Amino acid sequence: MKGNVVRLVGSRSDGYCTGRVEIYHNGEWGTVCDDGWDNNDANVVCKQLGCGPPFIVHASAYFGEGTGKIWLDDVGCSGNEKSLSECYHRGFGTHNCEHVEDAGVTCYRKYYPVRLTGPSWCAGRVEIYYNAAWQTVCDDGWDLNDAQVVCSQLNCGVAVAAPHSAYFGKGRDKILLDDVACMGNETHLTRCSHRGYLDHNCSHSQDAGVICSGEKMLIGPSRCSGRVEIFNNGSWGTVCNNSWDINEARVICRQLGCGTSLSVLHFGEGIGEINEVTCTGSERYLPECSYSRDGAQNCNHSQDAGVICSGNVFFLLNVLVKTCSN
Repeated sequence: MKGNVVRLVGSRSDGYCTGRVEIYHNGEWGTVCDDGWDNNDANVVCKQLGCGPPFIVHASAYFGEGTGKIWLDDVGCSGNEKSLSECYHRGFGTHNCEHVEDAGVTCYRKYYPVRLTGPSWCAGRVEIYYNAAWQTVCDDGWDLNDAQVVCSQLNCGVAVAAPHSAYFGKGRDKILLDDVACMGNETHLTRCSHRGYLDHNCSHSQDAGVICSGEKMLIGPSRCSGRVEIFNNGSWGTVCNNSWDINEARVICRQLGCGTSLSVLHFGEGIGEINEVTCTGSERYLPECSYSRDGAQNCNHSQDAGVICSGNVFFLLNVLVKTCSN
């Protein structure tokens, strides 16, 4: 059998990438015996979870004894397998162990995955994967520095807004972080200052959000002019100019901090899906507009929309001043 899901549980501090090894089989979570458990076996688990190489290999129920089945014993991995169930073992449920021999691992990574739950990959409610669940962040002190760390972690460009008060709806699990205070250059949100995991005085009505510019928002001669590209339905695509006018252009210029829109132009052909975007012009961010592919069925990339924002004037003036100074 291949591809069985694994998880690490039982750690009070390091969560997702540290804990007792458990594998899901036949509708039930079970543990792994530490007979022969070594660095090669731990390496497969850490890679399967996206947690980097193993840092410490644990035996003898270091993270506490599990309950239920002991699924694997005498695991023997080469270290190159894609999942733990691909490694040699005695067979699911075949063992001579007790839970006092449950295996564990501490993977090298000391941070946790983050995602934005909302209209796109780069805009939504901030959630962090911790203790096998996606948990939220309180908006106490939440600002653009904190949002920038999230945008950088997701490769979503610059932070353009740090919404408060469950702007993208309330989360359903626990609140993981409160009083987050980032400098803005941290590589991961959990490396910022905070009160401690699960220590907060908030409710989900205070869930923090982020809106990032997106890594490709405008493709052209400057940050404030170019072909419009948006992240929608899991991939980057362009916008049909049939419905693109000064209202939509005004929203994207505002979102990028580029002033107001001066003109809508064509900046060459893009690739990917072609979307139709409809705005009233009063929206604060492009994800608040209506996205559709219905009206873009008859478009091709020769009709990709573009925009020049007033911020581009300052870009051109800056170039001119530097040229004259030289």
